[in-house]
Amino acid sequence: MAPLLEIRDVDRRFYHDKLEDFLPDQIIDVHTHVWLKDFRRIPPTGRAAAWPLRVAEQGPIGELVETYRLLFPGKSVMPVAFSFVESCDDDFDSANAYVSRAAREHRFPALVFASPRWSAARLEQEIREGGFVGVKVYLTLAASHIAADQIRIFDFLPHHQLEVLDQHHWIVMLHIPRAGRLRDPANLTDMLEVECCYPNAQVIIAHVGRAYCPEDVGDAFAALAQTERLLFDISANTNAAVFEQLIRAVGPQRILFGSDLPITRMRMRRICENGAYVNLVPRGLYGDVSDDRHMREVDGEQAEALSFFLYEEIDAFRRAARAAGLTARDVKDVFHDNATRIVKRAGGQ
Repeated sequence: MAPLLEIRDVDRRFYHDKLEDFLPDQIIDVHTHVWLKDFRRIPPTGRAAAWPLRVAEQGPIGELVETYRLLFPGKSVMPVAFSFVESCDDDFDSANAYVSRAAREHRFPALVFASPRWSAARLEQEIREGGFVGVKVYLTLAASHIAADQIRIFDFLPHHQLEVLDQHHWIVMLHIPRAGRLRDPANLTDMLEVECCYPNAQVIIAHVGRAYCPEDVGDAFAALAQTERLLFDISANTNAAVFEQLIRAVGPQRILFGSDLPITRMRMRRICENGAYVNLVPRGLYGDVSDDRHMREVDGEQAEALSFFLYEEIDAFRRAARAAGLTARDVKDVFHDNATRIVKRAGGQ
């Protein structure tokens, strides 16, 4: 059987020279997907990027455990995991049951993948019976009649569900919508409403609000610096300038490490052009990407120098941490202790 990942000299050097000493010995990854492709019943909706599925059609729990072993030698990594569905017609029951079983067997906390169609009582039941510590919600689950660029946060994270999450101090993993990403005024308005109205819900803004390029930020951090509770994970983001702004705006106590595995097993480097991100990947490794504006193939020495998306993410945060003057204690908070605190507050171990 072929190994899950080929670890090359370029990867070993990257990890040893840039990441090994920066990372604490114990790590909690608050943003990982665990699912089987059979749980997804219809093709992608077109409301989200298509390229991630080129990396992995599914994410079995065994592959996640093996990925941690291969990519973090000498470290102990624990996930906060959830499934991956994109349509309200996908098999939520099987997807969430698989994560629940894996979490019990491997002793890690997990989030239920929630449908906005669920009542408050249904949401509470799903969390309690599955042993979850909160929810993952996703923009593609908003009602189909809403245009992709008109989706609001409350279209897929309704108020009646937030009331339950707030009551129990449960975690919310929130991938914000809209083409404007973090800078979008509607997103900022909704995030500030969540902060104000649901003070006990532990809301994590995934991917730093999808601010993958400086143009995605606008004046968002000026508004978010006034918040006291919103949390942010750095998953699948490689922009050191954005990370530095985040650190200065909210401080290291409200930042969490997340990987977005298995997507960040991708061999790549990300650049920004005209305000949009582009993933540079070795030619042929991920099929025909000619129709995807976020993908570009490279050859020769440029391709051979590429390491893992996840390593690029962590290195970008390392550079931002250094520029912002974070201490080793601060880094340990981001990569472990902050997650420990919110999981315990949500009723986890």
